[in-house]
Amino acid sequence: MPVQLLPEHRRRRGRRGEGGAAMRDFAYARADRAAEAVRLVARSADATFVAGGTDLLNLMKDGAEDHDLVVDINRLPLHGIEESRGRLRIGALARMADVALHPVVRKRLPVLSQALLAGASPQVRNRASIGGNLLQRTRCWYFRGQGFACNKREPGSGCAALEGRNRWHAILGGSDHCIAVHPSDLAVALRVLDATIHTLGPDGARTIAMADFHRAPEDTPHIENTLRHGELITAVEVPLPAPGSRQRYLKVRDRAGFEFAVVSVAAVLRMNGRTVEEARLAFGGVATRPWRSAEAEAALRGRALTEQSIAAAGRVLVRGARPREDNAFKVELVQRALQDVLGRYTGGSR
Repeated sequence: MPVQLLPEHRRRRGRRGEGGAAMRDFAYARADRAAEAVRLVARSADATFVAGGTDLLNLMKDGAEDHDLVVDINRLPLHGIEESRGRLRIGALARMADVALHPVVRKRLPVLSQALLAGASPQVRNRASIGGNLLQRTRCWYFRGQGFACNKREPGSGCAALEGRNRWHAILGGSDHCIAVHPSDLAVALRVLDATIHTLGPDGARTIAMADFHRAPEDTPHIENTLRHGELITAVEVPLPAPGSRQRYLKVRDRAGFEFAVVSVAAVLRMNGRTVEEARLAFGGVATRPWRSAEAEAALRGRALTEQSIAAAGRVLVRGARPREDNAFKVELVQRALQDVLGRYTGGSR
């Protein structure tokens, strides 16, 4: 049988202060084929997929998400990691730890390995899937908590972070409706690597550029990506950079353990001596989605890599920043992080 539908698991949420509610009853199913998993989720507006469950279960316990059906996809054959024709295809169910330590990733995609190893804890990395990591939701306490105005949690209710505690929030890409930061280290690395995402949905398969996957909040911050309901991520495909490219991921955080980025920088450079032939830069912790700055890249391209040229690129990066009371420090911090990442290459060495 391709699908096993189990009896409803009746669970209750623990009380979380005033306004705590009971966890909604839901049905649980296991699927052996991708098409069957898609069919099950697509036929119910409140159904979803689960793989590692490291974020979804917390969202359901916190009341940030409710689902009447959860479809377990761990049996699907989407765990492989394969190199072919200058590209690496990573199955959506591959675990973070397995990808980070894969020999091709460590040799040819160190920025990806570094980003994965900087994320979460060893226990979570052993369980969390690549597809699930890309779909994880913000750590904004107004979204995760209860009793606050949050347009992600309740569209049209407002955004408490705009005038509240916003140290962790975005200085780039926000709107008057949301300034929550996207939390994924992996997504920042895949953005700098120009990855593509493969999916299977009710209308068939398609490919989505990483640049187009996560949406800006604008006036619909509750719609965070371009997936359609019932659409399943099946793989991520990464073009392998030219041999000899300089790659690095730096994550600045409040503590060395399990912590999300205050700011992060992913860089891929192709150098000719001290001159930058190609620069790709992506940033986390500062924006509402993985942030790529074409303007900062252009400020480096064709120029000698010096402290001055890096500083100029940093100024271009934050030119459109909209800091709030508690997070204005990120404007300088992200520029310092960029200097740290690129400064080691100013002498033309690897």
